[in-house]
Formats: sequence, C-alpha cells, structure tokens
Amino acid sequence: MVGGRAADLAPTAAVKIFSAGTAGCVADLVTFPLDTAKVRLQVQGESKPLLKGQRAEYRGVFGTIFTMVKTEGPRSLYSGLVAGLHRQMSFASVRIGMYDTMKQLYSRGSENAGLGTRLLAGSTTGAMAVAFAQPTDVVKVRFQAQARRPESGSVKRYSSTIDAYRTIARDEGFKGLWKGCLPNITRNAIVNCSELVTYDIMKELILKYNLMTDNMPCHFTAAFAAGFCTTIVASPVDVIKTRFMNSVPGQYSGAVNCAITMLIKEGPTAFYKGFVPSFLRLGSWNIVMFVSYEQIKRAVMRLYVASVNP
Repeated sequence: MVGGRAADLAPTAAVKIFSAGTAGCVADLVTFPLDTAKVRLQVQGESKPLLKGQRAEYRGVFGTIFTMVKTEGPRSLYSGLVAGLHRQMSFASVRIGMYDTMKQLYSRGSENAGLGTRLLAGSTTGAMAVAFAQPTDVVKVRFQAQARRPESGSVKRYSSTIDAYRTIARDEGFKGLWKGCLPNITRNAIVNCSELVTYDIMKELILKYNLMTDNMPCHFTAAFAAGFCTTIVASPVDVIKTRFMNSVPGQYSGAVNCAITMLIKEGPTAFYKGFVPSFLRLGSWNIVMFVSYEQIKRAVMRLYVASVNP
C-alpha cells in the first residue's frame, strides 16, 4: 500500500499478487471458525422460521461455536476450509494484490490518488476477483452451512470439495457454480472499497502525521479500522449472498427476491444476522491478513535482493 521505508525495494505486481494470496490463506486458517459461525447464524431461520417463543439453535458467535463443537465435533468449524483456501489464492491475490496496480492505472501514475480513484480501483479488483473465485465461494458456503449430525440421520451434502464442484455442476448446471455472482460482485465491490480504501487512507494518515512508523502497530491499527468499517457497510449484502448461494434450486428467483423474502418473513434485522461474528471475523481477518501481507512482501523482496546480490 502506501508508505514503506526508503531502504525497501518497491515490490512488483507479481510479488503483491503472491503475497496477497498467501496472506489471505494465513488469515483464513486463523479466523475460519468465526466465518463458519457467521454463516450458520446467517442461514438460521431460512428453511423454517422460528416460532414465537422458540429458542434459536445458534445464539451468538461463541454460543454457535460451542454448539457446533458439542453436536458435530471440532472439525465442523473448519468445514469448507479447502475451498476457502482455494478462494483466497484466486480471490485475495486479485482483489488485494492488484489494487495498487489499478490505482496507479486510474491515477495515471500519480502518487497522490484521490478518494474517487481509490474507490474505483477497489471496485474493479473486487469485481475481477469474483470472476475467478465464485465457484470456490459457493462451495465454501455450502460446506459451512451444512450441519452434520449422525445421531439425527442427517446426510452430508457433499463428500469432498472436488465432489462439491462436480455435484453442483452436474445437478445445477455450470451456472450453479456461479450462483449468487451478481450479489457477490456487489458485496465484494463494497467490501473492497471499504476494506482497502480505509486501510490505504488510515495508513497514509498515520505515516503523514508521524503517529507511527511503517511497522506492525501501524498495520494493526489501519487493519482494525478497515475491518470495522467494512462490517457495517457490507453485512446486509453479505447475508443476502450467503442465503442465496446456500439455497436449493427454485427457492429464490434471484438475489433481489431473496432480500425481499428475508425482509417480509424475518424483518430488517435479518440483514444484520451474524453481525458480531462478522465483525470479529472481518476485524481479525483484516489484522492477520494485512500484517501478513506487509511482512510477506518485504520477506519476498529481501529474498529477491539476496538472490541477485549474493
């Protein structure tokens, strides 16, 4: 992003793409249980709305995690992890790794990019990333949403990640792998703008006013702010995306119908279901990802410098 020590060699676009994908995987490994809890809370009440006075199965992020571990085992918290790592390598690498390149392109090489230019760059890379990673996102959500309880006779929806790709393509057509692509493009344009632009601006201001040096505390602070802003802005679209991608064929006619159905049956608060786990997950994910991203970039460039100057 912005800043950087003068002694550091500027990372290339390829280094940024590799570093972003790797950092995204590291962040997913750390925060995946929170993401799974968020998905479970978001789809709760979808197939059978809760009756008046009926107790919800999942209550809060930590309650959801406890319930899942108790009823399905600890491994359930990482259901869909393989697809999640597939997603980050093809998704984070594009939306984060190419952000600076797109910003430079839109600003015609200027070092002082305006807010509009940053928002446009974030929207562009977010949309581009969906085109690459949508099938991995669909499979990840399906795995996270399915409850596996042998004692109740429930059957796993898919036996493996590869089986999920194959089954969705066979039963729902090739388009099934891109289910929810439009709301996902909308979500990721919003997420990218909120996340990357907030981080970019926060880091720039911290360095400009000499509040911190370009190190981990600076990255941590900027990443925390990015996670908070992103959760507030993106939660409604995120819930709609999760519901639509997890739905069976014919349940909703489209993303808009999904949103209207949620509003009528569950009220406006349904759009902020799983808000706390979303914030915990996005906040922690942003911190781990951006700190890892900055460090991986520098490590790769040091290795490159050492290789050309033995």
